[in-house]
Amino acid sequence: MSMASDMTEGRRKSPFHLFMIRAIKTLATIAVTMFGLLFITFFIGRVMPVDPVLSIVGERATKEIYDAAYIKLGLDKPLIVQFFIYVWDVMQGDFGQSLRTGFPVAGDIKRVFPATLELATLGTMIGVLIGVPLGVMAAVKRGSWIDQVARVVALIGYSMPVFWIGLIGLLVLYGMLGWVDGPGRLDVFNEDIIPPITGMILIDSALAGDWFIFKDAFSHIVLPASLLGYYSLAYISRMTRSFMLEQLSSEYIVTARVKGMSEHAVVWKHAFGNIRVQLITVIALSYAGLLEGSVLTEIIFAWPGIGSYITTSLLSADMNAVMGGTVVVGLVFVLLNIFADLLYKFFDPRAK
Repeated sequence: MSMASDMTEGRRKSPFHLFMIRAIKTLATIAVTMFGLLFITFFIGRVMPVDPVLSIVGERATKEIYDAAYIKLGLDKPLIVQFFIYVWDVMQGDFGQSLRTGFPVAGDIKRVFPATLELATLGTMIGVLIGVPLGVMAAVKRGSWIDQVARVVALIGYSMPVFWIGLIGLLVLYGMLGWVDGPGRLDVFNEDIIPPITGMILIDSALAGDWFIFKDAFSHIVLPASLLGYYSLAYISRMTRSFMLEQLSSEYIVTARVKGMSEHAVVWKHAFGNIRVQLITVIALSYAGLLEGSVLTEIIFAWPGIGSYITTSLLSADMNAVMGGTVVVGLVFVLLNIFADLLYKFFDPRAK
């Protein structure tokens, strides 16, 4: 009787009630994940053999100056108290002050993150626009030269070190052939001309109608974005091929072909239609991976993004900047996964 009553009560829940339950669960998941990330980054920052006080006052400072800075940073408090103070500050958007730049870390991240976002977005677009059709054709033409090429392309993408391909690309395409511009986002004499609206130069220059700056920015970004796009392409094409092979061997595909349905409809409407949900996860993970894993690419191409910012800060023992950048990247990763879950419901009604 109790079970029947619970089932009746569950059926009576309104759509708004169900939406609120899902929203609360999602927010709770984000809160727990971010709390864990803050906990890990904070204590790693504290156990590293770096004295933040010396980074501020210098090694020649007197004991009085050292002690004053030590107290001002709150390092005299118990570690757990320092952690909850840090959590409270982060919840208000305060990541502390960068020891290297002298500016608030939140402001630094706001300045450098659009560069990484622009680079990773263009790289993901290249990976999707080439990788998905390549994976589909490789599955449809299994065993053919197209399939062999796709598998070799994916294998090279997984095997070649990113710094090696980046250096070869700079040497050949920039140094020898001059087809693209070199490191950086713009030529020096074109910097700070376009007012920053989004922080992404391609979009800002297009909004301003300055196509000379747009061309210069595109010439700088095309090589590093293509490099990231190649690694994204290798992953996406491989997974697309695997998903499509599974679908093309299914009984409903055989039935569709027996009924005389065109090959185009069989492949793209039925087989590809059933792997869209899986591809959402693959693309979201690839995008998140480019956002957090483009460190070497940014360093090689002198790209002023968050990966380069975190690396430079780490080498300078600027732990406020390192922890702030790590938390932001982690938050972006969580939000991308939630966005992928929302897209599930759009492409697959069964997930609602």
